[in-house]
Amino acid sequence: MPTPELISPRSPRVAAARRLARRNVRGKERRFIAEGPQAVREAVEHRSDGAPTLIELFTTVEAAERYADIVHAALDAGARVHYADDEVLAEVSQTVTPQGLVGVCRFLDSPFEEILAAKPRLVAVLAHVRDPGNAGTVLRCADAAGADAVVLTDASVDLYNPKSVRASVGSLFHLPVAVGVPVEQAVQGLRDAGVRILAADGAGEDDLDAELDAGTMGGPTAWIFGNEAWGLPEETRALADAVVRVPIHGKAESLNLATAAAVCLYASARAQRAAAGCRSVTSY
Repeated sequence: MPTPELISPRSPRVAAARRLARRNVRGKERRFIAEGPQAVREAVEHRSDGAPTLIELFTTVEAAERYADIVHAALDAGARVHYADDEVLAEVSQTVTPQGLVGVCRFLDSPFEEILAAKPRLVAVLAHVRDPGNAGTVLRCADAAGADAVVLTDASVDLYNPKSVRASVGSLFHLPVAVGVPVEQAVQGLRDAGVRILAADGAGEDDLDAELDAGTMGGPTAWIFGNEAWGLPEETRALADAVVRVPIHGKAESLNLATAAAVCLYASARAQRAAAGCRSVTSY
């Protein structure tokens, strides 16, 4: 098995990884940074277009000992692994306190047509979502709820923004994600695939509880989530089959985007499981 190479802070490899902090460089190179043991472990196991997603790994000696399984798996997968000191980790990391593992990964987004061809039953569409932390957290919620895919429209944040990658906590590697899809194309494609389109909006005419009580949420569903600060534009709301609000039973002014997305996605997941005859609670 190859062994990790000791790398200098002045190495061209360090400079190349550091440049991936810029969106235009990420797009040109089609590479991004994944940090920390959870994200790097997922990257090692993931394959994109048949090739390992993880290309390169920077690790301190201490982290390599602590996460020896990850480092060995990266070497087995053919990634170049470099021993790096704290100075190098600070150069390539996008966090204030690096966790000792920083991976360079290939882009892994999926063509929107492939997502449609797979006949998805639950999809999260992020329209005009500009905050990278929100985007990554919604992706994580979609993964947890068992969604089949996530779609980021062309007006949304970069999927590979370091904050988005960190906020997804590895979920980026778990389900197909399409990027740069115009919202009208996303809605029309999903509708043509037999998916009902629901827009989540605090001012929605329909109530989520009422939708659940009416039994209308058991079929294939795509939720459109908008910008946390100003919600969905009227023209986007008009594309949906229904505009649904999460009911506020207490005195809270509103829910943040990720919380609302979690509520909506789990409501759909439960309704779909019930429609398929699955029990939502296991009895012992």
